[in-house]
Amino acid sequence: MNLLLLQPEDFREDGTVHLTGRRAAHAREVLRAQEGSSLRVGRRDGQVGRATVLANDVDGLHLDICLESPPPPRAGVTLILAIPRPKALKKVLPAVASLGVDRVFLVNAARVEKSYFDSHVLRPESVETLFGLGLEQARDTVAPELHLRPRFRPFVEDELPGRLDGVPLRLLPHPTAEQPLQALPQRPWGPAALAIGPEGGWVPFEVDLLSRQGFLPVSLGPRILRVEVAVPLLLGQLELLRCG
Repeated sequence: MNLLLLQPEDFREDGTVHLTGRRAAHAREVLRAQEGSSLRVGRRDGQVGRATVLANDVDGLHLDICLESPPPPRAGVTLILAIPRPKALKKVLPAVASLGVDRVFLVNAARVEKSYFDSHVLRPESVETLFGLGLEQARDTVAPELHLRPRFRPFVEDELPGRLDGVPLRLLPHPTAEQPLQALPQRPWGPAALAIGPEGGWVPFEVDLLSRQGFLPVSLGPRILRVEVAVPLLLGQLELLRCG
């Protein structure tokens, strides 16, 4: 944990913060917080800064807060992701939060189980916890927007065009694509969108629908990657591509 993420309900009327539970335990046991210690903190959806420990007792940590800096800049990425297995999703959500992804659309696909949309991982409290882990790691305070879209075709044909207005770079990593991602020209592309399918790839019908919306099929090479590996790999390569 590289930042203690503070929720609005942590703040008292006088502007100080009272922490208990996992965050207080981490501050004590890992950060060795004592009275007078300085800790790195951030307010959810707000600024980051430092906290001074005013008291450390059985009731928790009492902190004086100074928030003075903005969180890291956003990645400018919209991620369209065929919903993975719940076990993999638990790894993906913290990763996309730590990498600053703006929006995540979890979509249905021919090669995924529709029951994944009923997973307990998608409960609001679970999503908040997983995003929080990623934000704490990256010293960020702003989580991605998360949208569930169980109907693939209506989403791609009716909603996606408006969602991607002004997004020039749209990539569709696909096992059978011929053009390597590395062969694309490096330049300041601006906002980008990635459409990442299941481990077996999108079916031809899905590739066709996404291609009609301006997505370019690209190859990552001969290896088939698990989604929890492919997502951070692609986001890293995308950043290199857009730096120009």
